[in-house]
Amino acid sequence: QVQLVESGGGLVQAGGSLSLSCEGSGGTFSVYHMGWFRQAPGKEREFVAAISRISNTEYADSVKGRSTISRDNNKNTVFLQMNSLKPAGTAVYYCAAADDTWSASPSQYHYWGQGTQVTVSS
Repeated sequence: QVQLVESGGGLVQAGGSLSLSCEGSGGTFSVYHMGWFRQAPGKEREFVAAISRISNTEYADSVKGRSTISRDNNKNTVFLQMNSLKPAGTAVYYCAAADDTWSASPSQYHYWGQGTQVTVSS
């Protein structure tokens, strides 16, 4: 069972950039499909990006072209580089790991980190 810890959140002005990291421990990181999700106050958790165990990627339309997901299995870490950030991107960002399904649905992910706050000021 993998444990996940996110880092890299913070306060940034609109148009700025942030790089989030999620380090896994306690499992074989390379076998997991990894995803990033976010949840704003009063809203449901939504998909941001995913990367399969063979590094295929998928993005939500809201971040496509502005964000890049990547992974370094040697470091047990998945990254989310976010550029041209918008105030609508203010949320708690979570990384998650899935055993067998590469998906944009949160229900397919079995392991979750505690989240990191991203605040984009206008």
